[in-house]
Amino acid sequence: MIRRRAIAGAGLLVILAAGCGERAPDAAARPPRGSESVVGIAVCAECHEEATEIFHGSDHDLAMQPVSEETVLGDFEDASFTHRGVTSTFHRRDNAYFVRTDGPDGAMREYRIDFAFGVRPLQQYLVEIEPGRYQVLSLCWDTRSADDGGQRWFHLYPDEPIDHLDELHWTRPLGNWNYMCAECHSTKLDKGYIAAEDRYETMWEEIDVSCEACHGAGADHVAWAREVEAGAEPGDADYGLVVRLKVPDEAHWIFDEDAPTAHRAAPLAANVQVETCGRCHSRRTQVWPEYHHGDQLADTHRVSLLEERLYHADGQILDEVYVYGSFLQSRMYHNGVTCTDCHEPHGGGLWAPGNALCARCHVPEVYDTEDHHFHPVDSTGALCVECHMVDRNYMVVDPRRDHSMRIPRPDLTVEIGTPNACTRCHDDEPAQWSAEKVVEWYGREQSDQPHYGEALRAGRRGLPGALAKLLGVIGDDEMPAIVRATAVELLRRYPHERTLPAIRSVLEDDAPLVRRAAAGLLEVLPPDLARSLGEPLLSDPIRTVRLEAVAVLAGVLRESPEQPGAFDRAVEEYRVAQRFNADRAEGRLNLGNLEMRLGLVDAAERAYRGALAIQPDFAPAVVNLADLLRATGRDAAAERVLRESLAAGEDAGVHHALGLLLVRRRQATAALEHLAAAARARPDAVRYAYVYAIALHDLGDAPRAITVLEQAHREQPGDRDVLAALVTYSREMGRHEDAERWAARLRTLTER
Repeated sequence: MIRRRAIAGAGLLVILAAGCGERAPDAAARPPRGSESVVGIAVCAECHEEATEIFHGSDHDLAMQPVSEETVLGDFEDASFTHRGVTSTFHRRDNAYFVRTDGPDGAMREYRIDFAFGVRPLQQYLVEIEPGRYQVLSLCWDTRSADDGGQRWFHLYPDEPIDHLDELHWTRPLGNWNYMCAECHSTKLDKGYIAAEDRYETMWEEIDVSCEACHGAGADHVAWAREVEAGAEPGDADYGLVVRLKVPDEAHWIFDEDAPTAHRAAPLAANVQVETCGRCHSRRTQVWPEYHHGDQLADTHRVSLLEERLYHADGQILDEVYVYGSFLQSRMYHNGVTCTDCHEPHGGGLWAPGNALCARCHVPEVYDTEDHHFHPVDSTGALCVECHMVDRNYMVVDPRRDHSMRIPRPDLTVEIGTPNACTRCHDDEPAQWSAEKVVEWYGREQSDQPHYGEALRAGRRGLPGALAKLLGVIGDDEMPAIVRATAVELLRRYPHERTLPAIRSVLEDDAPLVRRAAAGLLEVLPPDLARSLGEPLLSDPIRTVRLEAVAVLAGVLRESPEQPGAFDRAVEEYRVAQRFNADRAEGRLNLGNLEMRLGLVDAAERAYRGALAIQPDFAPAVVNLADLLRATGRDAAAERVLRESLAAGEDAGVHHALGLLLVRRRQATAALEHLAAAARARPDAVRYAYVYAIALHDLGDAPRAITVLEQAHREQPGDRDVLAALVTYSREMGRHEDAERWAARLRTLTER
């Protein structure tokens, strides 16, 4: 069950009993400095009345609530909603709320609603699907007004046929509250996963995102306040706070004479505020149980880079990424802007409406004019955010603004196909029209500026010149760290001697995101070189860098690490991180992979089987377990594991693995069937197509092999293996002109 943890510590009970104006408790009753004790909003409110009043009713305050007449906004008066042939009904009984919908086996059943989740522009609902395990319904209530299209039930995936076997079904791991949502919708949460029993005892201190979720445990601050009230000198410059989120007075914003934009009077020593907000306002994975306010986010959370499934090539938002990764790209962030420069911190709203907000730092006589935006005053096109913070709808009805705050670049739309603010409104005009307008208004300087989007797109697609462009981004210290880290990660696709100086450099980069990506690059290096370059990362000050490094280096260091103490600590740290996330099959898979690299085959097998015990259709664990069985001489068992998985559901990776196993067992014709199925299911996975083409060639069907390879080349023009095979097979068939054409493309890639 979800439980609120009992407040511990006699000292804290004394504090809770005292008012802010009461005499301070004696020293023996006070919690020690550095206490992690949470006092709760009622105690905070005694001194911080105004902040508390603003907080009440905010999105943070209403992030999660027990169901009641006051908190439930959806229609539970025998309402119904049909999605893809499944009709769900919503009703009340005995002051409780219920939904009848399809469960984990596809059968219709009734579930009681326990918590309301969020409040605007939609509200979701939590169901305890088994003791302690809470799932979030995909059926949501649109809380907008009826005039705005709201006051209705809707499905989060309205255009997709999702049944109980689909990974997006509400009962599946992606819908699990304990792992996916809880940390950011409650205060001081303990996930409480008990791996041996695959169950949760999740606890929190406060049900919503309350004061101490951001400010840290308040016991020390309360003790300081009591001492001051009792007549003590303030003394402590930090007021007993775990972390100070307020920007120092000396770093206020000022305008130089005739300057159109403000700047900080003094630079920020550290951007603690953005790191604190980024804990929840980011696309990330928590990798460590204990979060300490004020520490770098990368020490406990693995922030996603500008991955292809999440961001457009130029860094614009694609999937839901929750602001932080976008903001890190912005010139605002790099010039010292923090979250509370725009957002009132306790209510979460903006300090001013419309362009008045931007005018706090950008002189309106310069920027809020037709001479700047070239749109009629009071039109949509005159709003700063419509050009510089384009929004995108998530969860069907929730528009989120892109916080990279970029200058519109329709020329990039022409060149690399990324979206732009101009044609979003002028959707009847081509991107070229918008690009020409920008040149007409602002000159060529803006459009002629190189953009990292060109390098990231080239790196993603394997285009000519990709390596040089990526190295250019990596070597540019003015580039945002998240961009440089993304370019480093893409280097893994381009093993080349020219990358070695860059790898040496980024392994010692100041930015944790860059070092983490660099640690992943060690995998493409010769083992001895990876060892010598990467072993220092096992003692990196940032945990996610250490975890990345040990995952890659475990195999090459297991026999004789130069720093055995650092290696052993990093290995154990990695195990703790994966056990913390053992409620997900991915965590158990990662643990199995580590044990396999360490040569601990039995431990690896237990981890893989553990992953399948909690998620039987988790294909990566199926494939890795089968590979382990094959490697230990149990081919028949490996084949059985793969076939049983395919009997339960199709998966390209499992088909591919079975095809390779059958090739090794000299069952070429049977293997071909599965290799073909993998290539058909995942045309974007060029490796599947390449292996399928090799099999076709080896069975005497070179023409068909070439056809498959040509399609693969269209998907990934920079894949060297595909081009090399096209050269070889074309020559074998006497297609010399084709062979030379493919060879020329291969030379272009090799020489770049």
